[in-house]
Amino acid sequence: MRNRWVQLSFVGWSVFFLSMICASAQKDESHIHVVVDMVQLNVAVTDNNGNYVTGLRPQEFVITEDGIQQKLATFAEGNEPTRRLLNLADSNDPAPLGSVPPAATKSLLANDPPATLGSLVAGANVFILFDTSNYMYRGFVFAQDAIAEFVRSLDAADKVAFYSYSRDLSRSARLTSDRSQVIGAVRTTVAGDDAALYNTLLLTVKDASQISGRKVIVVFSNGPDNASMVPPEDVAELAQSTGIPVYMISTREAKIEPISSTVFERMTAATGGKAYFAKNWKDEKRAFASIRDDLGHLYSLSYYPQANPNRGWRTIQVRLVGERLKKYHIRTRNGYRPLPARFTAESAAVPAPESGP
Repeated sequence: MRNRWVQLSFVGWSVFFLSMICASAQKDESHIHVVVDMVQLNVAVTDNNGNYVTGLRPQEFVITEDGIQQKLATFAEGNEPTRRLLNLADSNDPAPLGSVPPAATKSLLANDPPATLGSLVAGANVFILFDTSNYMYRGFVFAQDAIAEFVRSLDAADKVAFYSYSRDLSRSARLTSDRSQVIGAVRTTVAGDDAALYNTLLLTVKDASQISGRKVIVVFSNGPDNASMVPPEDVAELAQSTGIPVYMISTREAKIEPISSTVFERMTAATGGKAYFAKNWKDEKRAFASIRDDLGHLYSLSYYPQANPNRGWRTIQVRLVGERLKKYHIRTRNGYRPLPARFTAESAAVPAPESGP
């Protein structure tokens, strides 16, 4: 009888400890989530001559993610205020943020990340990354002039950060609306050392991804990368997944540096940006002017993804509906990878900050 009681006790304690282990494992697994709060897209629409197409309405855009059609949440053209879309089936036009009925506004705000709404009506956050490696000894002052002119020409609502790089990254001017501070940082840069473009571009993408709202990176490079440990493919994927278009201006002709030129073109195309190859300082200024023009004509679209079991790469397609619009060309990023995030019991109780696209 005593032996039977010991056996039953052993079995009971074994079941207890096994249930505790399983509960602990389930608890750990429940703290790992994939968070996709809002996917933001910068979309350029051009005709066959490369001219920007303006005046399009949100109903004329169709977005699919892995073939699943999405519902637009916000819409804006160029530097106009972002509009919250209530229900396109009930109205031909989006409702401006300020004109939404109070009850509807309260309902919409309750479903949005708290840090997102204020940023939707702001200008772009422009991160400039300037090559100050030893490739830049020639034409350094002309490059500084072109960058300074670009900074002055940006829309008043835009904020600008100025970084420079050689082997290491220098955050010369953090994101600010003070143009004089940025231009002062541009004028104090000096050249020297090897070029670690992809290392420093990765850090710039990470900095930009922490900022809500529209953001772009403009890279001014005067030569190939000869010091990075990070492959350009990793940088491009992170920029795609965080929704940051990358524009690149290279002072080397494509035929002189065919490998770097190919990388620049692929990276910018994947993120929805553009690559420029400037032969002289006049071309540099024209490239910066083209980027400024591009920022002023982009359509800003966003959506909350429909249920999608895919935790890997998600493909985005944007197209225009209507016969007259089919001839136009669309440029935007082609997808993203949802970023995993860990939550504690405390953080799960509050809205998660914007992370990912």
